[in-house]
Amino acid sequence: MADKHSKQVRSYNMSKIRAKDTKPEMTVRKFLHSNGFRYRLNSKKLIGKPDIVLPKYKTVIFIHGCFWHGHMNCKYFTIPETRTEWWLNKIDINKKHDAKVIQSLLSQNWRVIIIWTCELKAKTKQAKLAALLDEIRKPSTSPEKYWDNNTLL
Repeated sequence: MADKHSKQVRSYNMSKIRAKDTKPEMTVRKFLHSNGFRYRLNSKKLIGKPDIVLPKYKTVIFIHGCFWHGHMNCKYFTIPETRTEWWLNKIDINKKHDAKVIQSLLSQNWRVIIIWTCELKAKTKQAKLAALLDEIRKPSTSPEKYWDNNTLL
């Protein structure tokens, strides 16, 4: 099936997708700041340049786009009908990179929190942000180090 957009329109659309300061990131950052948390952004000192770094809590937060990071069983993760194989490969590479980054951070005793953009939609946002506060405030001696989609892994 051919792309619904011309090459120029598709290129323009893709150029508007940002990697930093996205609306979901800004939502989490404003929430954390209003709750008294201070953080660093996109620290180049840590592998994967986490979106938010909370040094006091030795915790990093990644805000993952459901499409770009392959959020399984999410309605916002649909594979395009054009260049399907290329997109599947691209998303698989992203997921493998994410796993490598998480493992590296865990080995350095950082707690890793993943927030999916779908969790910041109107219906689930307040509950997700409340759960985020609880997770950050947990004592760092907690054996759980990786928190994703309300599930400890």
